[in-house]
Amino acid sequence: MTNSLGVLKQMLAVVLQSPCLLCDRATAHLLCPSCTRQLRQCQLPANAWIENNGISLFVWGDYGGTLKRAIATLKYNNHPQLAQPLGQWLAQAWLASTPHPPPLVVVPIPMHPDKQKQRGFNQAELLADSFCRYTRLPLQRRGLVRIRSTQAQFSLSLAARETNLADAFDLGTAFQQHPPTQAVLLLDDIYTTGTTARAAAQP
Repeated sequence: MTNSLGVLKQMLAVVLQSPCLLCDRATAHLLCPSCTRQLRQCQLPANAWIENNGISLFVWGDYGGTLKRAIATLKYNNHPQLAQPLGQWLAQAWLASTPHPPPLVVVPIPMHPDKQKQRGFNQAELLADSFCRYTRLPLQRRGLVRIRSTQAQFSLSLAARETNLADAFDLGTAFQQHPPTQAVLLLDDIYTTGTTARAAAQP
């Protein structure tokens, strides 16, 4: 009987495992221990506040290596579940570096409706949802709307990026009806030149 139970447990362990979303190794979680370790190594030091062109940024990690691959897998390989651990790790780092945060409302950078329909989700909103569930900060999913479809930023020069995003955002109905009384924390998956953040902060 004992041997039978042991074999059954081994069989269940195999059945309950699935491929790691980044390397296809069998794992009981979304990511195998090796990929999890590589991702955590991308994290910046505890004090991850950065000032860039007048914008105060909280950055979790360097956009490269395993982190870049994880975000690409989330966005382009239809694995929205990856936003859960990434958002949680961002939240843990935020709470560690900001033990007494001011009152904030979290607003994800919106996608144009056509692009979101094509992708099926907005990765910034999924990250914000995970972040807010862990930090307990309020989430306003429709604080901003993207009213103009824009070209992908990665292929553009800095000047072209600014032109591309000019008048692309507006206040969503939630903020039009009830403007926020506290500071707004904009949340996005990638920060490069800051063009998107500046454009989103202007409506």
